[in-house]
Amino acid sequence: MGEEISALEQNQTWDLVPKPRDVKPISCKWVYKIKRRPNGSVERYKARLVARDYDETFSPMAKLTTVRVLLALVANKDWNLYQMDVKNAFLHGELDREIYMTQPMGFENEVHPEYVCKLKKALYGLKQAPRAWYGKIAEFLSRSGYSVTHADSSLFVKANGGKLAIVLVYVDDLIITGDDDEEIHRTKENLSVRFQMKELGQLKHFLGLEVDRTQEGIFLCQQKYAKDLLQNFGMLECKPISTPMEPNVKMCAYEGKDLEDATMYRQLVGSLIYLTLTRPDISYAVGVMSRYMQNPKKSHLDAVRRILRYVKSTIDYGLLYKKGEDCKLVGYCDADYAGDHDTRRSTTGYVFKLGSGTVSWCSKRQPTVSLSTTEAEYRAAAMAAQEITWLTQLMNDLHQLVDYSVPLYCDNQSAVRLAENPVFHARTKHVEIHYHFIREKVLQEEIEMRHINTDDQVADLFTKGLSTGKFENFRRQLNVVQRM
Repeated sequence: MGEEISALEQNQTWDLVPKPRDVKPISCKWVYKIKRRPNGSVERYKARLVARDYDETFSPMAKLTTVRVLLALVANKDWNLYQMDVKNAFLHGELDREIYMTQPMGFENEVHPEYVCKLKKALYGLKQAPRAWYGKIAEFLSRSGYSVTHADSSLFVKANGGKLAIVLVYVDDLIITGDDDEEIHRTKENLSVRFQMKELGQLKHFLGLEVDRTQEGIFLCQQKYAKDLLQNFGMLECKPISTPMEPNVKMCAYEGKDLEDATMYRQLVGSLIYLTLTRPDISYAVGVMSRYMQNPKKSHLDAVRRILRYVKSTIDYGLLYKKGEDCKLVGYCDADYAGDHDTRRSTTGYVFKLGSGTVSWCSKRQPTVSLSTTEAEYRAAAMAAQEITWLTQLMNDLHQLVDYSVPLYCDNQSAVRLAENPVFHARTKHVEIHYHFIREKVLQEEIEMRHINTDDQVADLFTKGLSTGKFENFRRQLNVVQRM
Protein backbone atom coordinates (compact mmCIF):
# COMPACT_ATOMS: atom_id res chain seq x y z
CA MET A 1 0.00 0.00 0.00
CA GLY A 2 2.90 2.29 0.83
CA GLU A 3 4.46 1.59 -2.58
CA GLU A 4 1.19 2.42 -4.34
CA ILE A 5 0.77 5.70 -2.44
CA SER A 6 4.37 6.78 -3.18
CA ALA A 7 3.86 5.94 -6.89
CA LEU A 8 0.71 8.07 -6.92
CA GLU A 9 2.49 10.96 -5.18
CA GLN A 10 5.50 10.71 -7.50
CA ASN A 11 3.13 10.87 -10.44
CA GLN A 12 1.39 13.94 -8.96
CA THR A 13 -1.98 12.24 -9.30
CA TRP A 14 -3.85 14.70 -7.07
CA ASP A 15 -3.70 17.92 -5.08
CA LEU A 16 -5.07 18.03 -1.55
CA VAL A 17 -7.65 20.84 -1.44
CA PRO A 18 -10.53 22.03 0.78
CA LYS A 19 -13.79 20.40 -0.28
CA PRO A 20 -15.75 22.71 -2.64
CA ARG A 21 -19.25 23.44 -1.40
CA ASP A 22 -21.42 21.97 -4.12
CA VAL A 23 -19.25 18.93 -4.84
CA LYS A 24 -19.85 15.34 -3.73
CA PRO A 25 -16.47 13.60 -3.89
CA ILE A 26 -16.33 10.05 -5.20
CA SER A 27 -15.06 7.45 -2.73
CA CYS A 28 -12.09 5.12 -3.14
CA LYS A 29 -11.09 1.71 -1.84
CA TRP A 30 -8.09 -0.61 -1.64
CA VAL A 31 -8.01 -3.74 -3.78
CA TYR A 32 -5.58 -6.53 -2.88
CA LYS A 33 -4.28 -9.26 -5.15
CA ILE A 34 -1.75 -12.06 -4.83
CA LYS A 35 0.15 -12.47 -8.12
CA ARG A 36 1.22 -16.07 -8.70
CA ARG A 37 3.63 -17.79 -11.07
CA PRO A 38 2.33 -20.59 -13.36
CA ASN A 39 3.47 -23.19 -10.80
CA GLY A 40 1.27 -21.54 -8.14
CA SER A 41 4.03 -19.98 -6.01
CA VAL A 42 3.61 -16.36 -4.85
CA GLU A 43 5.34 -13.80 -7.07
CA ARG A 44 4.28 -10.64 -5.22
CA TYR A 45 1.57 -9.02 -3.14
CA LYS A 46 -0.17 -6.18 -4.89
CA ALA A 47 -2.28 -3.34 -3.49
CA ARG A 48 -4.12 -0.92 -5.72
CA LEU A 49 -6.09 2.23 -4.93
CA VAL A 50 -9.30 2.25 -6.94
CA ALA A 51 -11.74 5.12 -7.43
CA ARG A 52 -15.46 4.31 -7.31
CA ASP A 53 -16.72 6.07 -10.40
CA TYR A 54 -19.82 5.14 -12.37
CA ASP A 55 -19.44 7.08 -15.60
CA GLU A 56 -19.57 5.21 -18.90
CA THR A 57 -16.76 5.18 -21.45
CA PHE A 58 -15.07 2.94 -23.99
CA SER A 59 -11.45 1.99 -24.59
CA PRO A 60 -10.05 0.08 -27.58
CA MET A 61 -8.83 -3.44 -26.76
CA ALA A 62 -6.70 -5.71 -28.93
CA LYS A 63 -8.78 -8.47 -30.52
CA LEU A 64 -7.71 -11.96 -29.49
CA THR A 65 -7.69 -12.97 -33.18
CA THR A 66 -5.06 -10.24 -33.74
CA VAL A 67 -2.94 -11.83 -30.97
CA ARG A 68 -3.21 -15.26 -32.61
CA VAL A 69 -2.41 -13.90 -36.11
CA LEU A 70 0.61 -12.11 -34.65
CA LEU A 71 1.81 -15.29 -32.89
CA ALA A 72 1.40 -17.33 -36.10
CA LEU A 73 3.42 -14.72 -37.97
CA VAL A 74 6.14 -14.53 -35.28
CA ALA A 75 6.45 -18.34 -35.22
CA ASN A 76 6.59 -18.50 -39.00
CA LYS A 77 9.32 -15.87 -39.30
CA ASP A 78 11.10 -16.80 -36.04
CA TRP A 79 11.01 -13.21 -34.71
CA ASN A 80 11.72 -12.23 -31.12
CA LEU A 81 8.64 -11.60 -29.01
CA TYR A 82 8.98 -9.22 -26.05
CA GLN A 83 6.56 -8.23 -23.33
CA MET A 84 6.53 -5.02 -21.32
CA ASP A 85 4.24 -3.96 -18.53
CA VAL A 86 3.41 -0.34 -17.74
CA LYS A 87 3.50 0.34 -14.01
CA ASN A 88 0.32 2.16 -12.98
CA ALA A 89 -0.63 2.62 -16.63
CA PHE A 90 -3.90 4.44 -15.99
CA LEU A 91 -2.14 7.09 -13.93
CA HIS A 92 -0.52 8.45 -17.09
CA GLY A 93 -3.84 9.46 -18.62
CA GLU A 94 -4.97 13.10 -18.47
CA LEU A 95 -8.49 13.93 -17.26
CA ASP A 96 -10.93 16.02 -19.24
CA ARG A 97 -13.08 17.18 -16.28
CA GLU A 98 -12.71 18.06 -12.59
CA ILE A 99 -12.99 15.06 -10.25
CA TYR A 100 -12.77 15.16 -6.46
CA MET A 101 -12.12 12.04 -4.37
CA THR A 102 -12.01 11.23 -0.66
CA GLN A 103 -8.57 10.65 0.88
CA PRO A 104 -7.30 7.03 0.77
CA MET A 105 -8.11 4.98 3.86
CA GLY A 106 -5.12 4.61 6.18
CA PHE A 107 -3.27 7.48 4.51
CA GLU A 108 -5.37 10.49 5.51
CA ASN A 109 -3.53 13.79 5.96
CA GLU A 110 -3.03 14.42 9.70
CA VAL A 111 -3.14 18.23 9.39
CA HIS A 112 -6.16 18.38 7.04
CA PRO A 113 -8.20 15.17 7.42
CA GLU A 114 -11.29 16.97 6.04
CA TYR A 115 -9.59 17.91 2.73
CA VAL A 116 -10.33 16.05 -0.51
CA CYS A 117 -8.10 14.93 -3.41
CA LYS A 118 -8.57 16.93 -6.61
CA LEU A 119 -7.47 14.49 -9.30
CA LYS A 120 -4.99 15.72 -11.90
CA LYS A 121 -4.35 12.33 -13.52
CA ALA A 122 -6.53 9.29 -14.18
CA LEU A 123 -6.82 6.62 -11.51
CA TYR A 124 -7.85 2.94 -11.64
CA GLY A 125 -11.61 2.69 -11.29
CA LEU A 126 -12.31 5.92 -13.16
CA LYS A 127 -14.39 4.87 -16.12
CA GLN A 128 -12.54 7.28 -18.39
CA ALA A 129 -9.12 6.04 -17.21
CA PRO A 130 -8.65 3.29 -19.86
CA ARG A 131 -9.55 5.69 -22.64
CA ALA A 132 -7.26 8.41 -21.26
CA TRP A 133 -4.40 5.89 -21.08
CA TYR A 134 -5.02 4.63 -24.63
CA GLY A 135 -4.91 8.23 -25.88
CA LYS A 136 -1.57 8.73 -24.14
CA ILE A 137 0.16 5.57 -25.45
CA ALA A 138 -1.31 6.03 -28.96
CA GLU A 139 0.00 9.61 -29.08
CA PHE A 140 3.45 8.48 -27.92
CA LEU A 141 3.70 5.67 -30.51
CA SER A 142 2.43 7.94 -33.33
CA ARG A 143 5.13 10.50 -32.50
CA SER A 144 7.68 7.67 -32.59
CA GLY A 145 6.76 6.97 -36.21
CA TYR A 146 4.30 4.10 -35.68
CA SER A 147 0.97 4.10 -37.47
CA VAL A 148 -2.20 2.63 -36.02
CA THR A 149 -3.62 -0.16 -38.20
CA HIS A 150 -7.05 -0.01 -39.84
CA ALA A 151 -7.96 -3.56 -38.77
CA ASP A 152 -7.20 -3.14 -35.05
CA SER A 153 -6.80 0.20 -33.26
CA SER A 154 -4.56 -1.42 -30.60
CA LEU A 155 -1.98 -2.58 -33.17
CA PHE A 156 0.82 -0.20 -34.17
CA VAL A 157 3.27 -0.85 -37.01
CA LYS A 158 6.44 0.92 -38.14
CA ALA A 159 7.95 -0.11 -41.46
CA ASN A 160 11.49 1.00 -42.23
CA GLY A 161 13.30 -0.12 -45.39
CA GLY A 162 11.42 -3.42 -45.59
CA LYS A 163 11.93 -4.13 -41.88
CA LEU A 164 9.11 -4.11 -39.33
CA ALA A 165 8.58 -3.15 -35.69
CA ILE A 166 5.17 -4.03 -34.24
CA VAL A 167 3.59 -3.02 -30.92
CA LEU A 168 0.32 -4.52 -29.67
CA VAL A 169 -1.34 -2.71 -26.75
CA TYR A 170 -3.68 -4.58 -24.41
CA VAL A 171 -4.46 -2.06 -21.64
CA ASP A 172 -1.15 -1.97 -19.72
CA ASP A 173 0.46 -5.00 -21.39
CA LEU A 174 2.57 -4.38 -24.49
CA ILE A 175 3.73 -7.05 -26.93
CA ILE A 176 6.66 -5.92 -29.09
CA THR A 177 7.93 -7.88 -32.07
CA GLY A 178 9.27 -7.62 -35.64
CA ASP A 179 12.55 -8.07 -37.52
CA ASP A 180 13.84 -4.50 -37.03
CA ASP A 181 15.86 -5.25 -33.86
CA GLU A 182 17.39 -1.76 -33.78
CA GLU A 183 13.99 -0.04 -33.86
CA ILE A 184 12.56 -2.45 -31.28
CA HIS A 185 15.46 -1.70 -28.91
CA ARG A 186 14.96 2.05 -29.43
CA THR A 187 11.20 1.78 -28.83
CA LYS A 188 11.74 -0.14 -25.59
CA GLU A 189 14.22 2.46 -24.37
CA ASN A 190 11.93 5.37 -25.30
CA LEU A 191 8.98 3.72 -23.57
CA SER A 192 11.03 3.29 -20.40
CA VAL A 193 12.01 6.96 -20.46
CA ARG A 194 8.45 8.20 -21.04
CA PHE A 195 6.55 5.75 -18.78
CA GLN A 196 7.49 3.61 -15.81
CA MET A 197 7.97 0.29 -17.56
CA LYS A 198 8.63 -3.21 -16.32
CA GLU A 199 10.68 -5.32 -18.74
CA LEU A 200 9.31 -8.88 -18.74
CA GLY A 201 11.67 -10.38 -21.36
CA GLN A 202 10.36 -12.88 -23.90
CA LEU A 203 6.56 -13.27 -23.89
CA LYS A 204 5.53 -16.11 -21.56
CA HIS A 205 2.11 -15.15 -20.15
CA PHE A 206 -0.54 -12.88 -21.53
CA LEU A 207 -4.12 -12.50 -20.19
CA GLY A 208 -4.07 -15.97 -18.66
CA LEU A 209 -2.70 -17.47 -21.90
CA GLU A 210 0.60 -19.37 -21.74
CA VAL A 211 3.02 -18.82 -24.62
CA ASP A 212 5.73 -21.45 -25.02
CA ARG A 213 8.60 -21.11 -27.49
CA THR A 214 9.54 -24.63 -28.65
CA GLN A 215 11.86 -25.95 -31.39
CA GLU A 216 8.80 -26.44 -33.62
CA GLY A 217 7.45 -22.92 -33.14
CA ILE A 218 5.05 -21.31 -30.64
CA PHE A 219 2.64 -23.25 -28.44
CA LEU A 220 -0.35 -21.33 -27.04
CA CYS A 221 -2.42 -22.85 -24.25
CA GLN A 222 -4.35 -22.28 -21.00
CA GLN A 223 -3.22 -25.31 -19.01
CA LYS A 224 -3.08 -23.57 -15.62
CA TYR A 225 -6.46 -21.91 -16.24
CA ALA A 226 -8.02 -25.27 -17.22
CA LYS A 227 -6.60 -26.93 -14.10
CA ASP A 228 -7.88 -24.13 -11.84
CA LEU A 229 -11.28 -24.35 -13.54
CA LEU A 230 -11.55 -28.09 -12.83
CA GLN A 231 -10.41 -27.55 -9.25
CA ASN A 232 -12.88 -24.71 -8.59
CA PHE A 233 -15.81 -26.84 -9.71
CA GLY A 234 -14.65 -30.05 -8.00
CA MET A 235 -13.92 -31.91 -11.26
CA LEU A 236 -10.16 -32.40 -10.93
CA GLU A 237 -10.58 -36.14 -10.21
CA CYS A 238 -13.37 -36.73 -12.75
CA LYS A 239 -13.32 -39.55 -15.30
CA PRO A 240 -11.82 -38.33 -18.63
CA ILE A 241 -13.76 -38.66 -21.91
CA SER A 242 -12.62 -38.38 -25.55
CA THR A 243 -15.16 -35.88 -26.99
CA PRO A 244 -16.85 -32.81 -25.47
CA MET A 245 -20.32 -33.70 -26.79
CA GLU A 246 -22.21 -36.85 -27.75
CA PRO A 247 -22.39 -37.34 -31.55
CA ASN A 248 -25.46 -35.69 -33.12
CA VAL A 249 -27.06 -34.97 -29.73
CA LYS A 250 -29.93 -32.45 -29.81
CA MET A 251 -30.31 -30.29 -26.71
CA CYS A 252 -33.75 -28.97 -25.79
CA ALA A 253 -34.52 -25.80 -23.80
CA TYR A 254 -37.52 -27.11 -21.86
CA GLU A 255 -36.88 -30.78 -21.12
CA GLY A 256 -35.69 -31.92 -17.69
CA LYS A 257 -35.76 -30.66 -14.13
CA ASP A 258 -35.01 -27.04 -13.22
CA LEU A 259 -31.74 -26.42 -11.37
CA GLU A 260 -32.15 -25.19 -7.79
CA ASP A 261 -29.45 -22.59 -8.34
CA ALA A 262 -28.49 -21.52 -11.88
CA THR A 263 -25.52 -19.42 -10.67
CA MET A 264 -23.02 -22.29 -10.77
CA TYR A 265 -24.15 -23.23 -14.31
CA ARG A 266 -23.61 -19.66 -15.51
CA GLN A 267 -20.21 -19.42 -13.84
CA LEU A 268 -19.18 -22.74 -15.40
CA VAL A 269 -20.22 -21.78 -18.92
CA GLY A 270 -18.68 -18.31 -18.56
CA SER A 271 -15.37 -19.87 -17.47
CA LEU A 272 -15.49 -22.31 -20.38
CA ILE A 273 -16.11 -19.47 -22.87
CA TYR A 274 -12.76 -17.99 -21.81
CA LEU A 275 -11.10 -21.38 -22.36
CA THR A 276 -12.24 -21.35 -26.02
CA LEU A 277 -9.61 -18.63 -26.71
CA THR A 278 -7.05 -21.38 -27.28
CA ARG A 279 -9.36 -24.39 -27.61
CA PRO A 280 -11.43 -24.31 -30.83
CA ASP A 281 -12.24 -28.00 -30.22
CA ILE A 282 -14.73 -27.09 -27.45
CA SER A 283 -16.12 -24.02 -29.21
CA TYR A 284 -19.28 -25.69 -30.54
CA ALA A 285 -20.15 -27.52 -27.31
CA VAL A 286 -19.67 -24.39 -25.18
CA GLY A 287 -21.62 -22.27 -27.69
CA VAL A 288 -24.60 -24.63 -27.50
CA MET A 289 -24.58 -24.75 -23.69
CA SER A 290 -24.40 -20.94 -23.46
CA ARG A 291 -27.88 -20.77 -25.07
CA TYR A 292 -29.42 -22.08 -21.85
CA MET A 293 -27.94 -19.58 -19.40
CA GLN A 294 -31.36 -18.03 -18.70
CA ASN A 295 -33.10 -21.18 -17.51
CA PRO A 296 -30.72 -24.17 -17.35
CA LYS A 297 -32.03 -27.69 -16.68
CA LYS A 298 -30.32 -30.70 -15.10
CA SER A 299 -29.63 -32.21 -18.56
CA HIS A 300 -27.75 -29.02 -19.50
CA LEU A 301 -25.58 -29.19 -16.39
CA ASP A 302 -24.79 -32.85 -17.20
CA ALA A 303 -23.74 -31.81 -20.72
CA VAL A 304 -21.47 -29.06 -19.30
CA ARG A 305 -19.93 -31.60 -16.91
CA ARG A 306 -19.16 -33.76 -19.94
CA ILE A 307 -17.24 -30.82 -21.47
CA LEU A 308 -15.23 -30.61 -18.21
CA ARG A 309 -14.48 -34.34 -18.42
CA TYR A 310 -13.17 -33.75 -21.94
CA VAL A 311 -11.07 -30.80 -20.72
CA LYS A 312 -9.63 -33.12 -18.05
CA SER A 313 -8.52 -35.62 -20.73
CA THR A 314 -6.94 -32.85 -22.86
CA ILE A 315 -5.77 -30.47 -20.12
CA ASP A 316 -2.32 -29.94 -21.71
CA TYR A 317 -3.63 -29.35 -25.25
CA GLY A 318 -3.30 -26.04 -27.07
CA LEU A 319 -2.62 -24.39 -30.44
CA LEU A 320 0.71 -24.94 -32.18
CA TYR A 321 2.05 -22.38 -34.66
CA LYS A 322 4.93 -23.91 -36.59
CA LYS A 323 7.91 -22.01 -37.94
CA GLY A 324 8.89 -21.94 -41.61
CA GLU A 325 5.44 -22.88 -42.90
CA ASP A 326 3.85 -21.33 -45.99
CA CYS A 327 2.15 -18.28 -44.43
CA LYS A 328 -1.08 -18.22 -46.44
CA LEU A 329 -4.69 -17.78 -45.37
CA VAL A 330 -7.14 -20.62 -45.97
CA GLY A 331 -10.74 -20.92 -44.74
CA TYR A 332 -13.39 -23.61 -44.21
CA CYS A 333 -17.10 -22.94 -43.68
CA ASP A 334 -20.02 -25.21 -42.91
CA ALA A 335 -23.59 -25.14 -41.60
CA ASP A 336 -25.74 -27.66 -39.77
CA TYR A 337 -29.18 -27.20 -41.34
CA ALA A 338 -31.96 -26.59 -38.77
CA GLY A 339 -29.60 -27.92 -36.10
CA ASP A 340 -31.17 -26.05 -33.18
CA HIS A 341 -34.00 -28.22 -31.84
CA ASP A 342 -36.02 -25.34 -30.32
CA THR A 343 -35.90 -22.68 -33.06
CA ARG A 344 -35.01 -24.82 -36.12
CA ARG A 345 -32.31 -22.31 -36.96
CA SER A 346 -29.08 -23.50 -38.52
CA THR A 347 -25.60 -23.28 -37.01
CA THR A 348 -22.77 -21.49 -38.81
CA GLY A 349 -19.24 -22.78 -38.35
CA TYR A 350 -16.07 -21.44 -39.91
CA VAL A 351 -12.35 -21.66 -39.25
CA PHE A 352 -9.28 -19.94 -40.70
CA LYS A 353 -5.71 -21.11 -40.72
CA LEU A 354 -2.58 -19.06 -41.33
CA GLY A 355 0.05 -21.51 -42.45
CA SER A 356 -0.66 -24.59 -40.33
CA GLY A 357 -1.99 -22.78 -37.24
CA THR A 358 -5.62 -21.93 -36.52
CA VAL A 359 -6.09 -18.17 -36.00
CA SER A 360 -9.84 -17.52 -36.17
CA TRP A 361 -13.00 -19.58 -35.73
CA CYS A 362 -16.70 -19.22 -35.03
CA SER A 363 -19.60 -21.44 -34.01
CA LYS A 364 -22.84 -19.47 -33.98
CA ARG A 365 -26.55 -20.01 -34.41
CA GLN A 366 -27.88 -18.13 -37.46
CA PRO A 367 -30.20 -15.16 -36.74
CA THR A 368 -33.12 -16.48 -38.82
CA VAL A 369 -34.46 -19.80 -40.10
CA SER A 370 -33.04 -21.03 -43.43
CA LEU A 371 -35.40 -22.63 -45.94
CA SER A 372 -32.84 -25.04 -47.42
CA THR A 373 -29.41 -26.52 -46.79
CA THR A 374 -28.06 -24.37 -49.65
CA GLU A 375 -29.33 -21.21 -47.97
CA ALA A 376 -27.84 -22.23 -44.59
CA GLU A 377 -24.45 -22.99 -46.17
CA TYR A 378 -24.56 -19.79 -48.26
CA ARG A 379 -25.16 -17.74 -45.12
CA ALA A 380 -22.25 -19.48 -43.39
CA ALA A 381 -20.03 -18.68 -46.37
CA ALA A 382 -21.13 -15.02 -46.23
CA MET A 383 -20.16 -14.79 -42.54
CA ALA A 384 -16.80 -16.39 -43.33
CA ALA A 385 -16.33 -13.88 -46.18
CA GLN A 386 -16.69 -10.99 -43.72
CA GLU A 387 -13.95 -12.52 -41.57
CA ILE A 388 -11.73 -13.00 -44.67
CA THR A 389 -12.12 -9.29 -45.49
CA TRP A 390 -11.00 -8.33 -41.99
CA LEU A 391 -8.14 -10.86 -41.86
CA THR A 392 -6.92 -9.67 -45.29
CA GLN A 393 -6.90 -6.08 -44.03
CA LEU A 394 -4.99 -7.17 -40.90
CA MET A 395 -2.38 -9.07 -42.94
CA ASN A 396 -1.92 -6.11 -45.29
CA ASP A 397 -1.54 -3.79 -42.26
CA LEU A 398 1.22 -6.11 -41.04
CA HIS A 399 2.89 -5.78 -44.48
CA GLN A 400 2.18 -9.43 -45.32
CA LEU A 401 0.44 -8.82 -48.63
CA VAL A 402 -2.52 -11.02 -49.50
CA ASP A 403 -2.10 -10.86 -53.29
CA TYR A 404 -4.02 -14.09 -53.94
CA SER A 405 -7.66 -15.21 -53.80
CA VAL A 406 -8.21 -16.65 -50.32
CA PRO A 407 -9.55 -20.20 -50.74
CA LEU A 408 -12.79 -20.87 -48.82
CA TYR A 409 -13.77 -24.54 -48.70
CA CYS A 410 -17.46 -25.45 -48.58
CA ASP A 411 -19.00 -28.95 -48.80
CA ASN A 412 -22.24 -27.81 -50.49
CA GLN A 413 -21.92 -27.55 -54.27
CA SER A 414 -25.11 -25.48 -54.67
CA ALA A 415 -23.79 -22.84 -52.24
CA VAL A 416 -20.46 -22.72 -54.15
CA ARG A 417 -22.33 -22.23 -57.46
CA LEU A 418 -24.62 -19.63 -55.95
CA ALA A 419 -21.64 -17.58 -54.80
CA GLU A 420 -19.98 -17.81 -58.23
CA ASN A 421 -23.09 -17.17 -60.33
CA PRO A 422 -24.07 -13.50 -60.72
CA VAL A 423 -27.58 -14.45 -61.93
CA PHE A 424 -30.09 -14.29 -59.08
CA HIS A 425 -32.15 -17.46 -58.82
CA ALA A 426 -35.86 -17.29 -58.08
CA ARG A 427 -35.26 -19.62 -55.15
CA THR A 428 -32.85 -17.20 -53.47
CA LYS A 429 -34.78 -13.95 -53.84
CA HIS A 430 -35.79 -14.07 -50.14
CA VAL A 431 -32.15 -14.26 -48.91
CA GLU A 432 -31.26 -10.94 -47.31
CA ILE A 433 -29.16 -8.68 -49.52
CA HIS A 434 -26.17 -8.56 -47.16
CA TYR A 435 -25.55 -12.28 -47.59
CA HIS A 436 -24.77 -11.64 -51.29
CA PHE A 437 -21.66 -9.81 -50.07
CA ILE A 438 -19.74 -13.04 -50.76
CA ARG A 439 -20.79 -13.03 -54.42
CA GLU A 440 -19.15 -9.64 -54.86
CA LYS A 441 -15.93 -10.82 -53.18
CA VAL A 442 -15.80 -13.89 -55.44
CA LEU A 443 -16.31 -11.75 -58.56
CA GLN A 444 -13.53 -9.40 -57.40
CA GLU A 445 -11.30 -12.50 -56.99
CA GLU A 446 -10.62 -11.74 -53.33
CA ILE A 447 -12.16 -15.09 -52.38
CA GLU A 448 -12.17 -18.37 -54.27
CA MET A 449 -14.96 -20.76 -53.27
CA ARG A 450 -13.83 -24.38 -53.51
CA HIS A 451 -15.79 -27.57 -53.00
CA ILE A 452 -14.53 -30.08 -50.44
CA ASN A 453 -15.68 -33.58 -49.51
CA THR A 454 -17.83 -33.62 -46.34
CA ASP A 455 -15.43 -36.13 -44.73
CA ASP A 456 -12.61 -33.59 -45.07
CA GLN A 457 -14.64 -30.55 -43.96
CA VAL A 458 -12.85 -29.49 -40.77
CA ALA A 459 -15.48 -26.77 -40.07
CA ASP A 460 -17.87 -29.65 -39.25
CA LEU A 461 -16.28 -29.50 -35.79
CA PHE A 462 -18.03 -26.14 -35.23
CA THR A 463 -21.57 -27.19 -36.23
CA LYS A 464 -22.34 -30.52 -34.54
CA GLY A 465 -21.20 -33.22 -32.13
CA LEU A 466 -18.95 -35.74 -33.91
CA SER A 467 -17.82 -39.34 -33.40
CA THR A 468 -14.46 -39.82 -31.66
CA GLY A 469 -12.51 -40.77 -34.83
CA LYS A 470 -13.78 -37.84 -36.88
CA PHE A 471 -13.43 -35.41 -33.96
CA GLU A 472 -9.79 -36.36 -33.25
CA ASN A 473 -8.92 -36.19 -36.96
CA PHE A 474 -10.32 -32.65 -37.31
CA ARG A 475 -8.73 -31.56 -34.03
CA ARG A 476 -5.35 -32.69 -35.38
CA GLN A 477 -5.97 -30.72 -38.61
CA LEU A 478 -6.61 -27.58 -36.53
CA ASN A 479 -3.20 -28.16 -34.91
CA VAL A 480 -4.75 -28.46 -31.45
CA VAL A 481 -2.08 -30.75 -30.02
CA GLN A 482 -0.60 -31.94 -26.74
CA ARG A 483 2.10 -29.90 -25.05
CA MET A 484 5.50 -31.40 -25.84
